[in-house]
Amino acid sequence: MKEDKKIKKAKKGTYGYIRWQKCQRLVITLALFALPLTFFIVGMVLNKGDRKNIYTLIAVVGCLPACRSTVNLILIWTQHSIMLPIYEELSVLSEKVCMVYELYLTTYEKNLMVEAAAICGEEVACFAPKADKNITFFEEHMQKILRANGYKSHVKIFTDKKHFSERVLSLDAHYDELERGANEKFRPDEQYPDLSRDELVKHNLMAIAL
Repeated sequence: MKEDKKIKKAKKGTYGYIRWQKCQRLVITLALFALPLTFFIVGMVLNKGDRKNIYTLIAVVGCLPACRSTVNLILIWTQHSIMLPIYEELSVLSEKVCMVYELYLTTYEKNLMVEAAAICGEEVACFAPKADKNITFFEEHMQKILRANGYKSHVKIFTDKKHFSERVLSLDAHYDELERGANEKFRPDEQYPDLSRDELVKHNLMAIAL
């Protein structure tokens, strides 16, 4: 099936999110630069070409949010949405296992694009083709974040789609057993009482993604 070139609004954790974010962040960044530029031009006009005025100061300070937005734009622009054929292949592996897509994880040291992740009980399997030598680092990082929020989890990152698919199928086959063990001591979150344990783990993973 051919890739859909049309940019569509996509929620975080779903197919097409990275593509949508590129478009959205570009518009926001341009708007943030346009505002201080407008103040600067108005100041120059009102003061007959003299830049030493309050409008120039406002424009300079106003560039700070725009610069911060530019950094995020550059980070997201280097990434790509999961290819549609791959998404379609992975999305039908299981109707029970909780899936999340296109998570761009950022830390002070390293960044990682997780194209897909499967959550089942205390197991979290991730498909990150470009993980390379950062696998151990991000497995430990994700486990640390989840456990700090009260969700004991074992994170495994796969760079090979076949191995990831096999893992998802294995989670599906042992779904009831894995869910039963993980939910024995589970207590719903007061802020999100309707979310299951798997959905809360998904929520935490999305919270640490750009």
